[in-house]
Amino acid sequence: MRFDQARWTDDDGGRYEPLLSEKDGTEVEIDDSPLPDDLTRDSLDLPELSEPELARHYTRLSEMNYGIDNGPYPLGSCTMKYNPKFTEDVAAIPDAAVHPDRSEDTVQGTLELLYDLQDYLARIGGMDSVTLQPPAGAAGEFTGILLAEAYHEANGEGHRHEVIVPESAHGTNFASAALGGYDVVELPGGDDGRVDLDALEAALSEDTAALMLTNPNTLGLFERDIEEIAEMVHDVGGLLYYDGANLNALLGRARPGDMGFDIMHYNVHKTFATPHGGGGPGAGPVGVVSDLEPYLPTPRVRQAESGAYELFEPEETVGKVHGFQGNWLVLVKAYAYIARLGDPGLRDASAKAVLNANYLGERTDYDVPYGPYHHEFVASAGDQDAADVAKRMLDYGVHPPTTKWPEIVPEALMTEPTEIENRKTLDQLAAAFNAVAGEDDSTLADAPERTTARRIDQTSAARDLRLSWHSLDGD
Repeated sequence: MRFDQARWTDDDGGRYEPLLSEKDGTEVEIDDSPLPDDLTRDSLDLPELSEPELARHYTRLSEMNYGIDNGPYPLGSCTMKYNPKFTEDVAAIPDAAVHPDRSEDTVQGTLELLYDLQDYLARIGGMDSVTLQPPAGAAGEFTGILLAEAYHEANGEGHRHEVIVPESAHGTNFASAALGGYDVVELPGGDDGRVDLDALEAALSEDTAALMLTNPNTLGLFERDIEEIAEMVHDVGGLLYYDGANLNALLGRARPGDMGFDIMHYNVHKTFATPHGGGGPGAGPVGVVSDLEPYLPTPRVRQAESGAYELFEPEETVGKVHGFQGNWLVLVKAYAYIARLGDPGLRDASAKAVLNANYLGERTDYDVPYGPYHHEFVASAGDQDAADVAKRMLDYGVHPPTTKWPEIVPEALMTEPTEIENRKTLDQLAAAFNAVAGEDDSTLADAPERTTARRIDQTSAARDLRLSWHSLDGD
């Protein structure tokens, strides 16, 4: 498939779409201001545009970018998927925009939704209680670490100072454990890409506070020994933490709580219908077994004997980890998605997530060294540079997968088609993979050729950030 991204050029053929401030406008004089002189200006150029001009400007900008509404986005581990627009409509209902400081008796509908969502997530994860407060997955991880710390302190075991993290774990796992003040013990994987039980036994001790685990893991592999792993961790007094990044592989079919996990976070912005990426928005609710319930962040929602819903503070709470009751509109979207799909819909979503990954993995010409996998797979670009493969795939109208990670696969191409793509789109992705697999290094090194912007010097861009619209010459 030939792909040509939109380009808007100036008279010299350069890629160009004027900023609003550069379009036809008018100069507005600024009179006296209460601000200091060095924070004010004498005049301001404001665009003077008609509504069609404004609409066309933003439409042109959107055509010069790639997003999930344009085509497939198989970004492994990050679950970038098209999400149904009805959830956006629900979140935009005026009655949903209530001020969080209103009295409880005037926001009973809001509190009921939060209460029901707590219950939905607890049942989905096999947990006893849930907090909705953390605003992102990493915040959920950190909250889980705080809960583990509080639990051990309350049990007179504050000496536990180690958190075990597999080498293929998400980078935030390492960071969250370290931010919580723990020493991070990196756990090497086995030859099959899963947890090596001998290595785990050697790492476990009376100093172990927790093992952080993703299941299926970042290779898309289900930890077949999960019950034995849970028993080993519990035998030394540690807690088992579940990273919910890959929960969409299990929905309606398996529950972390039933596997022996004590704490888990849910990436509801990935699993339940809020677009993910670009820094947000997100929400990372945390579920726990009953022993850890008293330590959950405050406030939580419960139903009083009168039937009314109320906020309350858990007995030994770790305090607040986010303002008010969490990232409200993201939680509304997650609630709407779960309620619309129901049990059969969630089971269907996980079935399609696994089916799509296996179908695409079988269709690609690249080697997939580990399997059988679930919702995602990690192929190897072999002798090709994975970053070059990614750039070239853009020329075929698809977003590339995650590259160079996990490092246990050389030149990794980490791919997750998600549950939302149909067979036609999966065939399009396979065709892009296979076309690039057959191309020479010089073609790949010169890619992309058909996008609005081509390659940039990524190192210089990172070291010399230019966050202003002003041109390089300082005009």
